[in-house]
Amino acid sequence: MKTVWEKYDAKQMKAVMAFSEDYKDFLDHAKTEREAVSKSIELAEKAGFKEFRNVKKIKAGDKFYFNNRGKSLALFVIGKKPIEEGMNILGAHIDSPRIDVKQNPLYEDNGLVLMDTHYYGGIKKYQWTARPLAIHGVVCKKDGTKIDICIGEKESDPIVEISDLLIHLAKDQMSKPGSNVVEGEDLNALAGSIPAKSKKEEKDPVKKNLLDILKKDYDMEEADFISAELELVPCGKARDLGLDRSMIMGYGHDDRICAYTSLAALLESDKPERTSVCILTDKEEIGSIGSTGAQSAFFENSVAELINVQGEYNDLKIRHALENSRMLSSDVSAAYDPNYPQVNEAKNAAYFGKGISFNKYTGSRGKSGSNDAPAEFIAKIRKIMDENDVAFQFSELGRVDQGGGGTIAYVLANKNMDVVDAGIAVQNMHAPYETASKADIYEAYRAYKVFLKEMD
Repeated sequence: MKTVWEKYDAKQMKAVMAFSEDYKDFLDHAKTEREAVSKSIELAEKAGFKEFRNVKKIKAGDKFYFNNRGKSLALFVIGKKPIEEGMNILGAHIDSPRIDVKQNPLYEDNGLVLMDTHYYGGIKKYQWTARPLAIHGVVCKKDGTKIDICIGEKESDPIVEISDLLIHLAKDQMSKPGSNVVEGEDLNALAGSIPAKSKKEEKDPVKKNLLDILKKDYDMEEADFISAELELVPCGKARDLGLDRSMIMGYGHDDRICAYTSLAALLESDKPERTSVCILTDKEEIGSIGSTGAQSAFFENSVAELINVQGEYNDLKIRHALENSRMLSSDVSAAYDPNYPQVNEAKNAAYFGKGISFNKYTGSRGKSGSNDAPAEFIAKIRKIMDENDVAFQFSELGRVDQGGGGTIAYVLANKNMDVVDAGIAVQNMHAPYETASKADIYEAYRAYKVFLKEMD
């Protein structure tokens, strides 16, 4: 079975490796949705994008972004044709499975201070124990101060961990099904063990010492946890995997791997025929709900803002703009794993090194929850990919009735536009560290560029 690696010459190999280094840097600096938005804006502004504020007129080639609460983002390169004639859209999500700190987290138990947590997204809970975890997020104080938190990424930083039971005493634990080996309420992070020095006996002295440290280093009171968003994520950088350096292992491939490649493709767009768009959304892992999820009115409102300054405004133009648009829902697919071949149907699996993976449908139990893209749109995709020598494959998310999953595809398709899932095949999906092929990352970036430029 041939892979795309076999067609690369020396120049192309150099480009693949260079692009992967840029992606790893993005991944290292974007471990939360807030960080992903911040890093994306930094890259966009370097490429000439400006935040859409008080704009009175737009023209082809103008580059704007809309920032939604620092947790989702929509970027536009204005095309030569009116927006109501349709846009070419790349949509990815920037949230990833993780462990969130609760609003009232700290407690002391026999000389140890722990933080209560609530996991976010679909995870195998036992995978998150006995590993170094960093704390990323923000603390918002009552006076309006916002404090950025990042503890555990520098070698000199402390870390936290969620303990596991030693094998010598794990007889009962090891007899449980995998889903219950570690219970959700037992994902408590160990955070301290030194008591505060005091001449009198105090209640919870270790907790008091920890709060003193938080006050000194971050001007943070215990009550400030209530208005904080703190996430526990694997610490450390993304790394080359394989002795041939052909893969990348890191936290958050799902779905920042598609977010970055989509963003990189858009940043190179210049005066397209149809307006080019990249949407980076939050909350996909829990249903795309909320004000920063794909189901919010944020994207539609952004389009309305642009149409309003492009000419005579009316609701019909917004509806036409959406229904005339084409979209790639840029999200990861499940890569074939030789250790677990039984979960795939080989002819319809996604493989490392075969290029970007298109999923006509995802869902589960008879395609439930899927978008199931129309054949006419798929034919157009095949045509432009073949004409531009982009490596691609079509796949399903595992064997029928083995499981399943979803993306943001159905959300935008519900606005009556053509949408298909198109992303990068990943192993270890939703684990603390996921794996992807550098060749597939590069081919996805190429595919997204072709789509933005040539889809009509």
